[in-house]
Amino acid sequence: MSIHAPTRRVEVLGTPGDRHEEILTPEALDFIARLDDAFAARRLEVLKERARRSGHLAGGTPLDFPLATRAVRQDPDWRVAPPAPGLTDRRVEITGPPDRRMAVNALNSGARVWMADLEDATSPTWDNVIGGQLTLLDVIERRIDFTTPEGKEYRLGPDLATIMVRPRGWHLLEEHLEIDGRPVSASLVDFGLYFFHCAQRQIDAGHGPYFYLPKLENRYEARLWNDIFRLAQELLGIPRGTVRATVLIETITAAFEMEEILYELREHSAGLNAGRWDYLFSLIKTFGHRTDFQLPDRSAVTMTAPFMRAYTELLVRTCHKRGAHAIGGMAAHVPSKDAEANTAALAKVRLDKEREAEDGFDGSWVAHPGLVPVCREVFDGVLGERPNQLERTREDVEVAAADLLSVRRIAAPPTSEGVSSNVAVAVRYFDAWLRGRGAVALNGLMEDAATAEIARVQIWQWLRHDRVERSTVLTLLDAECEALAEEDPQALATEARELFVDTALTPRLPAFFTPDAYTRHLVHRTETRS
Repeated sequence: MSIHAPTRRVEVLGTPGDRHEEILTPEALDFIARLDDAFAARRLEVLKERARRSGHLAGGTPLDFPLATRAVRQDPDWRVAPPAPGLTDRRVEITGPPDRRMAVNALNSGARVWMADLEDATSPTWDNVIGGQLTLLDVIERRIDFTTPEGKEYRLGPDLATIMVRPRGWHLLEEHLEIDGRPVSASLVDFGLYFFHCAQRQIDAGHGPYFYLPKLENRYEARLWNDIFRLAQELLGIPRGTVRATVLIETITAAFEMEEILYELREHSAGLNAGRWDYLFSLIKTFGHRTDFQLPDRSAVTMTAPFMRAYTELLVRTCHKRGAHAIGGMAAHVPSKDAEANTAALAKVRLDKEREAEDGFDGSWVAHPGLVPVCREVFDGVLGERPNQLERTREDVEVAAADLLSVRRIAAPPTSEGVSSNVAVAVRYFDAWLRGRGAVALNGLMEDAATAEIARVQIWQWLRHDRVERSTVLTLLDAECEALAEEDPQALATEARELFVDTALTPRLPAFFTPDAYTRHLVHRTETRS
């Protein structure tokens, strides 16, 4: 399939699937080509800036709040846009990949928002990329009801969660779609297809095109998204300011530019979110070469750690100062059939959500419908009939650069259990991801790509600083791969092992595991099968 945008040749390389033609229309592809024409060069500039700044920080340049934008932070008058329809009350948000079962369960869960995750919870096979778009279109058209071969019915109820969509990050390409012979930004593909097909439909349904923006590192990346929103609205004749977007503050550099990010997106902003695992992943990726940034086992780094408290309290203060929602982090527990284990897990979830609600967050995330009642009960207890607590400006919070970087206060050597757990989780997640599953239940938790990232970079950091022996890691890796292959003959244990070695055991740490895994493994496997 190919079309010609003005001087642009758009070609779909992915294998055609059921109903793909409903999404990959000539008009939709032309829309993506127009976005690419306007923003492809700026995307490359953004990635060059990331590399440049990463080099400076690795070379010892201190990380601090930018002097150049002090006026933005000190100006007391500016505010973000008021909450859009369906986004005033966000006390519980549920996340997950946009497959049909997840969509129905999430929308019916009682959560106020469903974040349809095309990013960390989706393995980007071509079927998943286009299938997710079909799911979203079918949900909005209310034609998603279905019955499984086993006879279980999935039906949309009357009171549905508001939909927000998380596209893939700027660092990723979509190899199945080319413009003039080169791959297109995965961000523009995910955003463009959803916006083209669903923006006006969402407006007609009383909501709007709403998004979560991942992996942003600075204000320039927020400005790029804001300009994309402006052009997309202009091209489709949608009033400027209709789009709303919540930015995940999940990189250490973005934590120093929260206010600037809100400012750049202010006409389209729906607030900020605190993303725990990606934030820790970013911290290690940025400062892992330094001896004073060695984290203990990831399970020991709780949200009560001083540097994490500084990050979350600053997020709430920043958001409420500017009239924006502050959304808390993920509760990833999967309800268990073991009553005792389930009670203990729910107690931990409740404590975490109580902390968030008391700190001033306006809502929080859960990964499973079974956690919605707990989260809702906690926030109901604090909010009552109020839709949010934007009036809590948290002027008592004062956070300095040193507070955000005070990792040394919780430093501890890794335990054997921590090393073993990281190897096991990374390998098993890699196997699932390579087989097309981006959200995986492991050890009672719903894990996504962020978990695999923090697991593999911790191993890399511990090896770099001689906190663990390479031979120990290799022994654990081989044992885990053997166990995986024995448990499931269909497992891709060899490929998962190769991916672990390439992303955790190399002298130079890859920024993400996904780009190389996508091109060398996922796309290759898809092409081989087709």
